[in-house]
Amino acid sequence: MPSKVYCIDLRTSHKENLYGKLERLLKRTGLARAIKKRDLVAVKLHFGETGNTAYIRPVFIGKITRMIKALGGFPFLTDSNTLYAGTRGNSANHIETALYNGFTYSTVDAPIIIADGLRGRSEIAVSIKGNHFDQAYIGAEIVNADALVSVAHFKGHELSGFGGTIKNVGMGSASRRGKLAQHSSLSPKVKSKKCIGCGDCVVHCSQKALTLVEKKAVINADNCIGCGECILICENEAIQIRWNQSIPIFQENMVEYTLAVLKNKKRKALFINFITDVSPACDCYDFNDAPIVRNIGIVASIDPVAIDQASVDLVNQEAALPGCCLTENTAPGEDKFGALYPKVDWHIQLKYAEKLKLGRCNYDLVTI
Repeated sequence: MPSKVYCIDLRTSHKENLYGKLERLLKRTGLARAIKKRDLVAVKLHFGETGNTAYIRPVFIGKITRMIKALGGFPFLTDSNTLYAGTRGNSANHIETALYNGFTYSTVDAPIIIADGLRGRSEIAVSIKGNHFDQAYIGAEIVNADALVSVAHFKGHELSGFGGTIKNVGMGSASRRGKLAQHSSLSPKVKSKKCIGCGDCVVHCSQKALTLVEKKAVINADNCIGCGECILICENEAIQIRWNQSIPIFQENMVEYTLAVLKNKKRKALFINFITDVSPACDCYDFNDAPIVRNIGIVASIDPVAIDQASVDLVNQEAALPGCCLTENTAPGEDKFGALYPKVDWHIQLKYAEKLKLGRCNYDLVTI
């Protein structure tokens, strides 16, 4: 039986603005079934890196939080800290970035609580039965929340082809150790040419896995727990992720983490994709290139697989916008994400998610 994916376009009039259409969309999708009185509701989103402007407008997030409050829930905006050393690598900078990008209380009507704590180590190990993991490290406050509303900006991504609900939930909810586990099966690596031997990473390593040898940092893989904090500490980018995982394994890792996040959220989760400003790459960059297709609309579902399948189909049905980075597959019906990243098979994450019974690729698109 196909899953339902509900959709609104961006057409409005004096009779109903976009906030009104968004409210109808979420009511039809079943927000009231997922949110009960006094539920602590994690609204999982991406606040955007400093310099990036493709992230979802905060005013829409405010509409969603007010709907949650009207149902008696207590929403909080959340994301986990990044693995790389950007402007969201610790909670202090992360919240400051969110505020700079417009996610102020007066707009979003909810507090910001970073899911994995000050330095990305506040985590809960969730047991799962996956092909790659038997436990996943998830930001504690997302696990502890009673319900989850994922609000994802749908766009391209260099490792998964596209980033939507599965990436927002699976990668975005993981602690730093969880993110590193998804990206690499080994400890980080040291680029000796960039290391200046300052010793900051040695001082901050909780496991004493780092030492200085001839004024260069060296990692003892036996002691390393893969928390990734040294990546953040190093201001010279001398400690980096070991990108040794193949693309298929990376995508399957991401799906298994999505499984872990949703383990205690059965019938307590709802997923929203904004198919607007569809940039070629992730919002984690400090810039965003021109959109590859027109602004299509907003989709919502209780099925995380169906919503991503519908979103990628809606994008691929469009003609590429003139002046964007696409030079191939620009016609309606052609694979835009395959053209962006020809070495990435984006179907993998959807097929594997369906295999793990996270949802169905088969869907009915219901236009509101």
